[in-house]
Amino acid sequence: MSQDERMVKLRLSWFRHVKEVTGNVAKTCRHYGISRTMYYRWYDRYLEQGMEGLKDRSKRPKSHPKTTKREVVEKILYLRQHYYFGPTKIHMYLARYHDIQISSACIWKILKTACMNRLPANQRYRPHKERFKRYEKPLPGHNIQMDVKFLERIPNISHRRYYQFTAIDDCTRLRVMKIYDRNTQKNAIQFVDYVLSSLPFKVECIQTDNGKEFQSQFHWHILDKGIRHIYIRPSTPRLNGKAERSHRIDEEEFYRMLKGVVIDNANLFNQKLKEWESFYNYQRPHGSLNGKTPFEKLQEKISSMCNA
Repeated sequence: MSQDERMVKLRLSWFRHVKEVTGNVAKTCRHYGISRTMYYRWYDRYLEQGMEGLKDRSKRPKSHPKTTKREVVEKILYLRQHYYFGPTKIHMYLARYHDIQISSACIWKILKTACMNRLPANQRYRPHKERFKRYEKPLPGHNIQMDVKFLERIPNISHRRYYQFTAIDDCTRLRVMKIYDRNTQKNAIQFVDYVLSSLPFKVECIQTDNGKEFQSQFHWHILDKGIRHIYIRPSTPRLNGKAERSHRIDEEEFYRMLKGVVIDNANLFNQKLKEWESFYNYQRPHGSLNGKTPFEKLQEKISSMCNA
């Protein structure tokens, strides 16, 4: 017998006890240890609804004023599903772009309810002992990491491969990017000149891996400009970690949005990439910068230098 059935049977026994034993409500209430208010409340329900009226009603509140709005929940799930953002990054995005204030803890609960609190295996953090210590140069331009991202060919459409050259400032995370259709020293030299003309501060050092595009011609071109050029140790891409991480962001947030869009023209590719670069530098909040954009970080550094 269920709990509801037992309670219905008990309440019916109150009414029978009055009718068949005491003939007095007060005596029956003393016998069962209940108040007359309770007796009449259930008796009135019994007269109005019959046996259904003797069942316990749900105690769930009719309204939930503190419940997160549906449109906010949808935004949270969208950012998680399409960008793999964690609770902290989602909190930053909602505050910056939608003026929505919601705690990271609340976001995590929403993700857990939707069974989306665990990231795909390739997106999860590695154990602490496997990570490397994060570092940051103190001033803009002290060190620029430069790297190349190889873009896959478009199957059954084009045999042409494109290469994304990327430069990122170690201090502010400000980035400059450009697409080329060949991975050569000539293009690397053109790109570094483009970087130096685009960055709003003086560059003191450029750091690259040992790729063929960064060899002697590129090396001496940089030295001729009075800028140091250093190579990272072979087979240690982690030393160019900020450039490598930014390429992963490109894959997750930029190229993912281009899926299904056929672009087989370097000029058109660069137009799209320029829009993404602007968003990355001026609007996208960065977890490593405590929610600031690279441009805001640059302004902060310039302000602290002026006040020093």
